[in-house]
Amino acid sequence: MFAWFQRLLPQRGDFFGMFEAHAATLVGAARVLQELASNGGTPSEILEKIHDQEHLADDVIRDVLTAVRKTFLTPFDRGAITSLIGSMDDAIDEMLAAARAIDLYELRELRPEMKQIVDLIAEAASVTSTAVPLLRNVGRNGKQLHELTARLVELEGQADELHAIGLKAAFQEFSKTNSMQFAINREVFKNLERVTDAFEDVANEIDGIVIDHS
Repeated sequence: MFAWFQRLLPQRGDFFGMFEAHAATLVGAARVLQELASNGGTPSEILEKIHDQEHLADDVIRDVLTAVRKTFLTPFDRGAITSLIGSMDDAIDEMLAAARAIDLYELRELRPEMKQIVDLIAEAASVTSTAVPLLRNVGRNGKQLHELTARLVELEGQADELHAIGLKAAFQEFSKTNSMQFAINREVFKNLERVTDAFEDVANEIDGIVIDHS
């Protein structure tokens, strides 16, 4: 009878802990990308390391989706929870896609603008990791959360500019002599820029939560 009664009591999943665990994989994967940008390992080695982080992130998102279904009382709307963790997962998926492109095309040296975008990605991961724990008390931390999400949007804008500058430089260098090399650079730029797009989506999801709950 007691066990039956316990099952009737409201359940609370540790969503904040799971958000923070996923944010840690974003930071880890971004640091590995920085290793690649600084020639700290071969593309295949870097790809494997990011893949390891992505597997950890997949475990977290499965736990979140399971908890959403089983938890009676959630800290935010269920749609907000799944959208936030989904956007975070998109960020690490895009990092993996960028590493795969660099490995596939055997790009041994990243262009300066690519390296700068990687640094922006690392900062975006760090900002996200700072923001996520603040969701434990949205009312008190709303102003700081808005400042952090504004920084994520700013980083995405900077990545857009670097993408355009780097793509133009690659075109000027390769368009008349090596169209294949230009196509490779264009693909890698596109993949890196998509990572910052995903972090902007994270910012939008966090902002939505702040607006709804502060």
